[in-house]
Amino acid sequence: MTHRDPIAGLATHEEVKSSPTRSGARLSFAELSARERVAHLLDAASFTEILGPAQRVVSPHLALLGVPFSFDDGVVIGSGTLNARPVLIAAQEGEFMGGGVGEVHGAKLVGILRRALQTRPAAVLVLAESGGVRLHEANAGLIAVSEVMRALLDVRAAGIPVVMLIGGANGCFGGMGLIARCADHIVMSDTARMSMSGPEVIESSHGVEEFDSRDRALVWRTTGGKHRYLMGDCDRLVEDDMDAFRAAATALLGDSKALTLQGLLAEHAMLTERIARFGDCHDALEIWQRLGVAHPERVTDMEAEQMQHLLTDNAMELL
Repeated sequence: MTHRDPIAGLATHEEVKSSPTRSGARLSFAELSARERVAHLLDAASFTEILGPAQRVVSPHLALLGVPFSFDDGVVIGSGTLNARPVLIAAQEGEFMGGGVGEVHGAKLVGILRRALQTRPAAVLVLAESGGVRLHEANAGLIAVSEVMRALLDVRAAGIPVVMLIGGANGCFGGMGLIARCADHIVMSDTARMSMSGPEVIESSHGVEEFDSRDRALVWRTTGGKHRYLMGDCDRLVEDDMDAFRAAATALLGDSKALTLQGLLAEHAMLTERIARFGDCHDALEIWQRLGVAHPERVTDMEAEQMQHLLTDNAMELL
């Protein structure tokens, strides 16, 4: 019988070590826990966890507020191999406080990134699932996000690629959305979401007329993997399948993008052009049409493989 820590809400380290990683059956990224994702992404039995639940490194803030804590603070970090190449990895647990970043959670992310500067792996893989900063820890969480961003950019500057894999039910929002866009590469499933502000936050700040968070189709059109792929915000779009994520991550090992001032200026120019081109659009459907998609209403029903060819010269043949 699988044993799970009732406080952490996650599979124990022993479970990961004994769990088969390649079953042959299709496995949903979204339905797995953080440790299960790590076990199925990496080579069998190659993962070594750092600061796991046995070390009892917990948030210093949650107990003071009477809030249940996790023995790993909702993030799994460690080392392993992917296709026999060394990698460092971090996986956020969406079932614990929505994957929110607090002081310890952020420190573990910073630690694994700094470790990369010493060990120089083929990549640092971050399996992101987070609603952003943990509100219970407020400023500590905000500081943690800034420290993670600094550490990530240091890793990129050293020529070590950072790859974000996004496919959990909570999406990648807030501070983690910012961190994701600092990475070399982003891989998303067709059901994943990524944005700076979550739908509920936008609605609370500007009203339901601005953004109706209950309109799930609107939410996915605006923040979902397909929209991010068409806009160029993610490099690879895959199905909600661990093998697909594994293949995409493997292909990106060692593929770092130069971190230069010229690259930053080009990014700013792209964003300025994007506002000029799409600033008056009220829905992603309008944006997709301006991008050259003949039948934008069909995009939501397309498979990830079809999406990869949608904007090519032969894209209209798919429609």
